[in-house]
Amino acid sequence: MTETTPAPDAHDHRRQVLYWRLLARLFDPEERASLEAASLAVVEDIGLPAALLDPQVSIDSIVQRHPDLAAELDGLMTPDGAHPQDDAAETGARTDPQDATGADRAPTGPQDPTVDADPRDRAAEVRRAALVSKVLLNVFATGSGAVSAGQLARWQSDAGWLERALGCAPGDLRGGRTGAPGGVAPTGTGLGGATPDLSRLIPQIGPELGALEADLVKRMRLREVLADPQLAARLTPSMSLIEQLLRDKNNLSGVALANAKALIRRFVDEVAQVLRTQVEKTSVGAIDRSVPPKRVFRNLDLDRTIWKNLTNYSPEEERLYVDRLYYRHTARKTTPQRLIVVVDQSGSMVDSMVNCTILASIFAGLPRVDVHLIAYDTQALDLTPWVHDPFETLLRTNLGGGTDGTVAMALAQPKIAEPRNTVVVWISDFYEWQSQPLFDSMAALHRSGTRFIPVGSVTSSGRGSVNPWFRERFKDLGTPVLSGHIRKLVHELKTFLAS
Repeated sequence: MTETTPAPDAHDHRRQVLYWRLLARLFDPEERASLEAASLAVVEDIGLPAALLDPQVSIDSIVQRHPDLAAELDGLMTPDGAHPQDDAAETGARTDPQDATGADRAPTGPQDPTVDADPRDRAAEVRRAALVSKVLLNVFATGSGAVSAGQLARWQSDAGWLERALGCAPGDLRGGRTGAPGGVAPTGTGLGGATPDLSRLIPQIGPELGALEADLVKRMRLREVLADPQLAARLTPSMSLIEQLLRDKNNLSGVALANAKALIRRFVDEVAQVLRTQVEKTSVGAIDRSVPPKRVFRNLDLDRTIWKNLTNYSPEEERLYVDRLYYRHTARKTTPQRLIVVVDQSGSMVDSMVNCTILASIFAGLPRVDVHLIAYDTQALDLTPWVHDPFETLLRTNLGGGTDGTVAMALAQPKIAEPRNTVVVWISDFYEWQSQPLFDSMAALHRSGTRFIPVGSVTSSGRGSVNPWFRERFKDLGTPVLSGHIRKLVHELKTFLAS
């Protein structure tokens, strides 16, 4: 019996046309007339707007005109490759080979050879390819030359849609903003379920998006934009933009400086709002049972009171007589905990500098927590007087330069009065000028009873690299380097403060 080669499917041809056009436009901005004409015919035939093929039209603009597309874009490119609408279409189009009991279903009649047994919804795949092409082209075809504030804002918005297509909230992958993209406020959130596993994406897309955004910020005439209030108002705060503002703040004055401060303040407030909810999920301090509970109604332990008085229950009267009320202990240990945060403010650590400055201010607002903040490069700066205001703290930083942790250690050591009640968080990539002397002093802190937490990265995206020399020695010391999402550091600090 000879096998016949299946005839090429028209839907496959359409999908290939769309992806070939995408590749052509990504690597060469010049249009290919044949690909453009074929793609236009495909898009119009499947009922999508022709604006999808125009890289100058933002996704926000398309969603404003066609609001129903917002739901299709959410989760469009999740790693499992299953879009909710595609799943629904496939479910309705195919027959389940087993019933609810797991038994095979018998055919109900003769099989029609003209019926396609392929369960894939190829028409839906073409539609998905058209939407995916639009998102990828708008984000990754950034061009060259100068960039305006409007172009940066539009790219940030489109990048937010890409993050939503991958199942994340806008700004999550870039490790910066946590709010929605600028422009239209879409109906979806991009967070229909659990946070997706994006580890299969090679290369990691978060760093790539951050690098693209940083390049666009560098190509923008930032000082001219900041000097114009109307243009400055179009800027959307992001980690890349904040880094550029912090580097250039000493060269700004007047209106430009005021607009720069406003952007930094907006970004700080957005990040602080998210971090504050993470920190405040757990109260600080262990219960102190040596202090008698307050005998007020809100502290009444009703379950324990009933249990302890069950012997007084009268079956005849069906009534429980209470001899004694029991109350919950609510007093917490009042021993103050000291938190010393040391942050490397070299250029490579800007994400950690911003996040840890905000985090330190949040912990400083908790009761019985004494927070100190030190920033360093080749010199150390004690920022403790401004630790309650992350905005003022960031304005006093000076990004760039080398790294000499010994100068920061000289400021941190005198602050440790009670080692058992002190935690030192040291955030750096640990590429130091004086590696051995610094490590020896850190090991001495650990042996004294101080809780020492070395941190390689404290970013919203979990990026960061650490000097392998330090990483191995910290592991041998029993204090492995904490790297990854900022939630890890929040968890470690709350565990210490509640002990």
